[in-house]
Amino acid sequence: MTQITYVSVDDTEHTVNATDGESLMRAALQNDVPGIVGECGGELTCGTCHIYVSSEWSDRVAPQSEGERELLSMMDDVRPESRLACQIRVHADMHGFTSRISDHQ
Repeated sequence: MTQITYVSVDDTEHTVNATDGESLMRAALQNDVPGIVGECGGELTCGTCHIYVSSEWSDRVAPQSEGERELLSMMDDVRPESRLACQIRVHADMHGFTSRISDHQ
């Protein structure tokens, strides 16, 4: 298991144990992390799993796909560190990973 922390808009930290290979979105949903909705089930159509990945972690996750970039370009409050949690797969090198949940889902 890999330990992942999601930081809510109110700065509350939610730390979960995630299975390697599952998405950050799925790990959040399975652990009732508030703010991650995952309306489309990870099909890259809704943006309700918008998170911010700090630069210290960005090199440990796969780069954005064209589809992810496209969807993010249509959303509010997008920053350079914006990602969709459904598009990031958990792996052992992410132990201790922290992301901030967007308040514009």
